[in-house]
Amino acid sequence: MPRIIKTTVYGIDELSDEAKEAARCWYRQAGLHDEWYDFVYEDFGTICRILGVTLATTPVRLYGGGTRDKPRIFHSGFSSQGDGASFSAAWSHACGSRKAIREHAPKDEELHRIADVLQETAKRNFYQLNATVRQRGRYCHEYSMAIEVERDSPTWQPPTDGAEDAVIEALRDLARWLYRQLEREYDHQTSDETVDEALAANAFSFTAEGKRFG
Repeated sequence: MPRIIKTTVYGIDELSDEAKEAARCWYRQAGLHDEWYDFVYEDFGTICRILGVTLATTPVRLYGGGTRDKPRIFHSGFSSQGDGASFSAAWSHACGSRKAIREHAPKDEELHRIADVLQETAKRNFYQLNATVRQRGRYCHEYSMAIEVERDSPTWQPPTDGAEDAVIEALRDLARWLYRQLEREYDHQTSDETVDEALAANAFSFTAEGKRFG
């Protein structure tokens, strides 16, 4: 026989501190949007174009039909050994990258340094260097990227001393930079303040113990 059970529910602001933490835990595990990192990936794509890095892509089917190109960017995190970020791409010299990256990110000295290294190394090799970056293995961090550097010289000149290592390390530094941005964004998205705002904005209801209701 059907029964009517009455339950008192609360908004996040009405819960005890202990119940609030239980509610936040639920949101962090189940309520956080799967693609919280979209903005970081989008900005990274812009930065790559500035630096002369062309990200590889994979076609992804859309629900309404057709496809879109998804950049081959990978990450895992943020508390286990082996966590990191990586990408598959091709690199060659981009004119004006040093000035452009400073205009795009005027306060980011690490990006400035990476752009300077790539520019100076390319210049020493008459702008004939190019690199291929491939993701390998099941992990995704800077050392999971296989990077090959070549010099497209009409006289078969090899890269100058240290050029290969400089380009490889700069591209790995770029992956490290991406991971730090992802970690910073994740910390923001899962902070108590941001989670509480999301719970309140979506009018989620909880029991007195902080369990999701409905």
